[in-house]
Amino acid sequence: MTETDRAVDDAERAREQGGGRWFRPSPGRLLAGRLGNRRRLLPDELGVLVVLALLVAGIGIPYPDFLDSDNLLSTAHNSVYISLMACGMVFALAMREVDLSVGGSYAMCLVVGALLIREGVAPWLAVPAVLLTGIALGVFNALVTTLLALPSFIVTLGTLMLFRGVGLALADGKQITDLPLDDSFFTLAGGDAAGVPFALWVLLAVVVALAVLLARTRFGARVRAIGSNPDAAAFSGIPVVRTRVQALALSGLTTACAAVLALAYYGAGDPTLGQGYELQAIAACIIGGTPLAGGRGSVVGAVAGAMILSVVASGLVFFEVPINWTSFATGGVILVAVAADSALRRGGRSRH
Repeated sequence: MTETDRAVDDAERAREQGGGRWFRPSPGRLLAGRLGNRRRLLPDELGVLVVLALLVAGIGIPYPDFLDSDNLLSTAHNSVYISLMACGMVFALAMREVDLSVGGSYAMCLVVGALLIREGVAPWLAVPAVLLTGIALGVFNALVTTLLALPSFIVTLGTLMLFRGVGLALADGKQITDLPLDDSFFTLAGGDAAGVPFALWVLLAVVVALAVLLARTRFGARVRAIGSNPDAAAFSGIPVVRTRVQALALSGLTTACAAVLALAYYGAGDPTLGQGYELQAIAACIIGGTPLAGGRGSVVGAVAGAMILSVVASGLVFFEVPINWTSFATGGVILVAVAADSALRRGGRSRH
């Protein structure tokens, strides 16, 4: 047990032992506490989920075809890759780090998986190799950031181009095809399960696991503590370097998971995929309530933010917005979504 853990345990024990002896709350305080607990049952992601629902309704009312189940599933599936990257990005942003390399990592992992399969490795056996590649790239980012004492923003900006360049070199600048598309890896992981894209089931499992990891484990608490005050966290004995390595490794892992699903779905390794994904992943996190200032984060909110981006892209097609205005419209919706979520949060705090 570390000094930090021991201090936390001692504080909790003292509170339990001394609370009844020295402090007896009044009935009014007890009632206020119960009401406060009920308020806290409302998720912090409520604002972004409301925005998502309003967007879907706003597009579906004039264009009922948008609400068709096949179209909604397709829209959700299109957001899976950004969503997975955003899930890992939440941990980096929550501790005042950022991983701009996810777009390059995604392309490199995609190429590595396609090359392994083309060279005769069984597709399912190539999956752990791709996941380990993503973890290694994340650890590399963390080690360079630590050893050179540079901001992760600068380091991952460089490795973004480095990883993408390696992927292009490995693929010789071309798509890697001639893969055994009749293998169960491509038919299952790239297909549907129970009428829902397999990738969405994977995303659901990842969201549940990482939401618990961030909110209910010591690792998540350390991530939030470092993001709130890095100096105080280091002074209190929290292993800042180790936590940074773990957070960026997790970002690499979720990016590699996205690459595995993309390889199964597209059936080829394209080294040009993933351009701009890093900015979309960061935007999804911010829309979902994870601030750049660190200290807190929301995995569910990040996925909702990615869904908003996907809904906007799909809605623009229904509204027949010219392609030249797509980026403008997407940026405007991002600003509106963030402003609406912020207003809802301020309203919730004022009611408290």
